[in-house]
Amino acid sequence: MSRFITVVEVGPRDGLQNESVLLEPAEKLDFIARLEACGIQRIETVSFVNPRRVPQMAGAEEIAAALSPTVGRSRIGLVLNLKGWERAVASGCDEANVVVCASDGFGIRNQGSTTDEQMAVLAQIMDLKKAQGGPPVTMTLSTAFGCPFDGEIAQDRVASLCQEAAALGVDEVAIADTIGAADPWMVHRRVEAVRKVIGDKRLRLHFHDTRNTGLANAYAGIEAGVDILDASCGGIGGCPFAPAATGNIGTEDLVNMLHRGGFETGLDLEGLIQTGQWICERLGKTPPSSLARAGAFSLKAAL
Repeated sequence: MSRFITVVEVGPRDGLQNESVLLEPAEKLDFIARLEACGIQRIETVSFVNPRRVPQMAGAEEIAAALSPTVGRSRIGLVLNLKGWERAVASGCDEANVVVCASDGFGIRNQGSTTDEQMAVLAQIMDLKKAQGGPPVTMTLSTAFGCPFDGEIAQDRVASLCQEAAALGVDEVAIADTIGAADPWMVHRRVEAVRKVIGDKRLRLHFHDTRNTGLANAYAGIEAGVDILDASCGGIGGCPFAPAATGNIGTEDLVNMLHRGGFETGLDLEGLIQTGQWICERLGKTPPSSLARAGAFSLKAAL
C-alpha cells in the first residue's frame, strides 16, 4: 500500500477570511458539504474571532450548530484567546486550532498580544481542557518561516515554542508559512528541528503560495516525513493582517501532485476541481489554483 497523506481543508476559514465578498452561513455550509462529499475528513470550518475585526468569519456559532456530529468527520474551530476557546467548546467543535505567532510584530497586529502572552493563553487553555474537558487541541505556530514585520524567524525559536506547546499537552503541532516566505530546504531543516523536540506529537504543515513555492514546500515536508498538510480548495485565502497576503496551496493542486506521485489521499480530485471553481464563482474571482483553471492531466483526453 502506498503512503497515505491527510489533507486538512482550511478553505471555509483561511480561504474566506481575506475575501471582499462576504458569504452567508448557508453558503459556507454548502461549501463545507461539497468538500466533505469529496472525501475531506478534517475541515477548518469556523473561526471564533471578533466579527467586527474579521467580518468574513461572522456566523461561527450558526455554522457549528448546523454541522451535526458525523462519524469520520472532524470540524475544526480556530481559536485566538480564552473567549475563543470557550466559544469553541460551547459550539461542540471536534477540534480547536489555537494560534500562536512566532513573532511579536505579527502577533500584536493579528491578535493584539505578544508571543509570550499567547503562549500563556495556550497554557491556560490546556489547564481548562484538563480540568473541564474539551476537544483535541492543535497549536499552530504562525509566521514560523518569516514575518512581514519582524523579518526572519530563527529556527531555534520555532523549535523552542513547539517544544513548549508539546510539553503543555497539545495533541498536534502545526507550523505555518503565513506569508509564503519559506523554501524547500528551510522546510526540511525546520521539520527536522521540530520533530526532535515534540516527541510523538503529530506534526502538520500549513503553506501559502505567495512566492510560488507552496507545492515545492509541501513536497519538502512530505520528504521530511510529514503526513498532514493544510490546503485551501481553489487556492483561495490569505490573512487580513499580513500585507500582500495570498492564498494557501490549492487543495486540488496538492492532491493532484500527491496522486501522480503515488500517494493516497482518499479524495475525489475531479470533485475538488469543481468545488474550487464553484467557490471562486461565488466570490467573483478567477481561481488561483492551477487545476481549477487547467483541469487534471489525462492521457486518454490527450489522445
